[in-house]
Amino acid sequence: MSHRFTVGVEEEFQIVDPGSWELRSHVSELLASGTPALGEQIKGELHQSIVEVGTRICGDIAELHDEIFRIRRELTGAAERVGLAVAAAGTHPFSDWKNQVLSPGVRYDSIVEELQQLARSLLIFGLHVHVAVPDRTTMIDLLNMVRYFLPHLLALSTSSPFWMGRDTGLKSYRTIVFRRFPRTGVPDHFASWGEYENYVQMLTELHCIDDPKKIWWDVRPHPTFGTLEFRVCDVTTRPEAAVMIAALCQAIVVKLHKLYTRNQGFRMYRRALIEENKWRAARWGLDGKLIDFGKRAEVPMRELALELLEFIDDVVDELGSRGAVQYIHTVLAEGTSADRQLAVYRQTGNLKAVVRDLVQETRAGVGLGAG
Repeated sequence: MSHRFTVGVEEEFQIVDPGSWELRSHVSELLASGTPALGEQIKGELHQSIVEVGTRICGDIAELHDEIFRIRRELTGAAERVGLAVAAAGTHPFSDWKNQVLSPGVRYDSIVEELQQLARSLLIFGLHVHVAVPDRTTMIDLLNMVRYFLPHLLALSTSSPFWMGRDTGLKSYRTIVFRRFPRTGVPDHFASWGEYENYVQMLTELHCIDDPKKIWWDVRPHPTFGTLEFRVCDVTTRPEAAVMIAALCQAIVVKLHKLYTRNQGFRMYRRALIEENKWRAARWGLDGKLIDFGKRAEVPMRELALELLEFIDDVVDELGSRGAVQYIHTVLAEGTSADRQLAVYRQTGNLKAVVRDLVQETRAGVGLGAG
C-alpha cells in the first residue's frame, strides 16, 4: 500500500465506587493518579464520572493491540491507587445522570448552555476509531461508502442494555441517548469535499456550530487529524473486542479504498435505509436481522458478521490483522457485553451484580485478574 492507513482509538470509561458500584464524580483524583504514566493520553469529560483515554497513532493493529492493553492496565491501576474502579460499558446500569457532577470550564459551560438537559443527561461511554486516509477527495468518497457498515459495527460492540435502573429491551441504549443530540446519526451522502466544506461553512456562518467537532455523526471526517473517525460503537468491555472493532474499521476502509482505486463501485444506499439497519442493530444486536437492500431480504446479523469477514479477507493479511478480526468468532459464541450483562441480571436480578461483573471483566481483560 502506498498510503499508510494508520489507526488510533479513544475509549470512555466509567469511574465506579467499588463499595456501592455507583458512578463517582472523582475524575480529578483519577487524573492525578494516572497522568504520570499516561500523560496527555488521559483526560476528563463533561461528566466527572467519565474518563477518556486515547492511544498513540499506530502503524498497525499489533501496535494498537499493545497500546490498548497497556493503557487499560495503567488506567485500572491508577483507579485502584485512589480507591476507585473503572468499568467499560456504554451506559451505567443504574446510576442517575442527575446525580453526576459536571466539569468546569468554558468549553463545557458552552455545551451545557447550548444543549441544556441534552448535555446534562449524556451519561454515555463510546469507542471512537480513527483511520487515516490519503486525501480529502478520497475522504469523502470513503465516508459515503463506509456508512453501510455502521450498523454491523454497532451490533458487534453493543454494551448498554440498561439505563437508570431499567432493562431497556435494547442492546445499545447509548445509541438512543446520543441521537437526541443535533447533527448525529448516519451522515448524508456528499458529492465532493467541496460540498461537505460548504455544509460546514454554512453551519459556522449561521452560528449553528463554532467548531466542526460539533458535527457528531456516526462517522465523520475529523477536522484536524486527516482521519475517518468511526463514532457509532459502544465502548467494549473486553479489550480484545476493542482491537477487533478497530481492525474491522481499518480493513473496511482499506478494502473500499482498494475497490475505489480500481474503479470498482460499491453500491450506495440512502441514509434513511442505513438508519433502519442501525435501529435494528441497537435494538437486537447480534440476535437481530439487518436488511440486505440489494436483495430486499432480512439476513441474520450473525451471518452478516461472517460475510463481513469474507469481504475484508483479501486485505487483512497485508494489514497484519487477521488474528484481530477473527475475534468475531468469539463474540458470536459468547455474545457482546450487552448479552453478558443481561445474562448476569437474569441470574441475579441485581444490577449491582452486573456492575461488579463489568468491573471484574474490565480488570481481568488486561491480565490483572478479577480482583
